[in-house]
Amino acid sequence: MRAHLVPPPPTRDEPDATVEAGPRPDPGPDGPGLDRAGPGPGQAGSAPGPDGPALGHDGPAPDGPDLGHHGDAEVGDGLVDLAVNVRRAPMPDWLADPITAALGELAAYPDPRSARAAVAARHGRPPEEVLLTAGAAEGFVLLARAMTGARRPVVVHPQFTEPEAALRAAGHPVERVLLDPADGFRLDPARVPADADLVMVGNPTNPTSVLHPAADLAALARPGRVLVVDEAFADTTVAPGVDGEPESLAARRDLPGLVVVRSLTKTWGLAGLRIGYLLGEAPLLARLAAAQPLWAVSTPALAAATACASPAAVAAERAIAAELAADRDHLVSRLSALPGVRVAGRPASAFVLVHLPGAAGVRQRLRERGWAVRRGDTFPGLGADWLRVAVRDRATTDAFAQVLAEILEA
Repeated sequence: MRAHLVPPPPTRDEPDATVEAGPRPDPGPDGPGLDRAGPGPGQAGSAPGPDGPALGHDGPAPDGPDLGHHGDAEVGDGLVDLAVNVRRAPMPDWLADPITAALGELAAYPDPRSARAAVAARHGRPPEEVLLTAGAAEGFVLLARAMTGARRPVVVHPQFTEPEAALRAAGHPVERVLLDPADGFRLDPARVPADADLVMVGNPTNPTSVLHPAADLAALARPGRVLVVDEAFADTTVAPGVDGEPESLAARRDLPGLVVVRSLTKTWGLAGLRIGYLLGEAPLLARLAAAQPLWAVSTPALAAATACASPAAVAAERAIAAELAADRDHLVSRLSALPGVRVAGRPASAFVLVHLPGAAGVRQRLRERGWAVRRGDTFPGLGADWLRVAVRDRATTDAFAQVLAEILEA
């Protein structure tokens, strides 16, 4: 079910004074624009707030949203977690057993060859077109460190903030293409500057839950450009009549400069194990591998990658995605029935983005009632009136919707 979107003015981030922004399209405070942000002093971090600091970054971004804030910073003891987009369910034996067995092999250094071959076979690629990483986030760091010659990096927002944070940490100036909430945050390939030589975009996009057409993403590929598509949530998507992941580019070997970023932590609840991978042209991945520490992926994580690439695992993913779609429809229906709540676009993943006037205060009152949701103002292109809510089972959704209704009616 799709709800009507009421677009607020998106957050505008002023350019860093040390970076020459140059001319850029800017239709004004009520529309999308192209922002240029200078490198920060390390990955853009978090200013401590009432809920505590986000971890893992050096300091606040100099020019706006706190790129180092993530959903795990929202979660606390006694809170129902609707802030983190990791599925929590008992681990199946076919996954738990290999991980457990790998604990008996920790005296040996990790050997990624069999896991890389398994992942390559899943996506119909040769092994040299796969690079295993310690979670998808490491992939962004490798790209930022290896792409030292990039002249005009562009990040399409709103999206996961780690790609930009990694670019900043490596000293890159970053330009932002801000998608329009009035258009459901849909991607227009023409909005990306033609001379951008490094482009990063999510699909489906976190936090908007928008699934862009594969043709629109493919239109961004061209010789001389590295196109990075973050498909960390691709396995959560379904479409009628489509057997696999709709709009995924993971099997595309014909697009120049394409790098697909994948994660195994979301559907299978492996965030603590840190396992993901990159897919792309062999020479480009070899360049990224040269920037990677030795033995970056642990033996248990390699065992998980092998198991999750099996046909049985892929079939299980499809079944989970179908169940998720039904639970997501239920969440959208309940949220859309609440006064003042507007769901952005047509959600396609494990989370839903909503616009709600006064959302910052609502979020705090939800915490007081035992519920954690993800704030939206740390995503470029959003603001304080946005919240992201994870899809959970229907009973949890109903309980949450009831509490939210009481808060809104108070």
